[in-house]
Amino acid sequence: MDLLAHDPASLPIAETFLSFQGEGKLAGMPSYFVRVSGCNLRCRWCDTPYASWNPEGRRVLVDDLVSEACASGARHVVLTGGEPMLFEACAALGTALRARGMHLTIETAGTIDRPIPCDLISISPKLANSTPAGDPRDPAGAWAARHEARRLKADIIQALLDRHPDRQLKFVVQRREDLGEIEALLGTLRGWVPGDVLLMPEGVTPAAPARAREVVTWCIERGWRYCPRLHLDVFGNTRGT
Repeated sequence: MDLLAHDPASLPIAETFLSFQGEGKLAGMPSYFVRVSGCNLRCRWCDTPYASWNPEGRRVLVDDLVSEACASGARHVVLTGGEPMLFEACAALGTALRARGMHLTIETAGTIDRPIPCDLISISPKLANSTPAGDPRDPAGAWAARHEARRLKADIIQALLDRHPDRQLKFVVQRREDLGEIEALLGTLRGWVPGDVLLMPEGVTPAAPARAREVVTWCIERGWRYCPRLHLDVFGNTRGT
């Protein structure tokens, strides 16, 4: 089975599940998650390698995904990945979900511009800390080179901001030096406000209190938001949550 084959009627799906949104402006909201399998990046710290480094899953018809989401009882759907913008069929999925009154969040790295209708666009631009230099999963360095060339596309991020009035810019941070890269990117973008910018400590476990306080301080200094990951607090680093 070729998960990445072009098909306007189906999508490669790593998992679907009912949980709650753990990150961002809608944290705590009961939500049905549709996770596509396949990504054009390979983040060193990716917390869903089964949708990127080693794509798993099956192809599912868009109509079946819509039916399952509507039957879940949730009014919010999160289309995530992997990278949803890779797949043409995500536009049909978004259109169908919103036609049925579902609120749709799309989670994307912001490297591909595709006009998928949604209610909240969650853009996670990838900083230099994401490049998998020296990663044993990439011994020849081919993915590190591709990732570095693709990871940050300010013009595409701007197009997404222009198209979607409800948005968030979510950054994974490791150290204070990351702030300079974030501020440089924001300086090239228009239309955002400080409350659109979220900082999230890197890691697959809840941030230690001292680490969380450090990132909170950076946010307070700039009027940005601190982004916890509530699903890690509740479930740990577990698939389907």
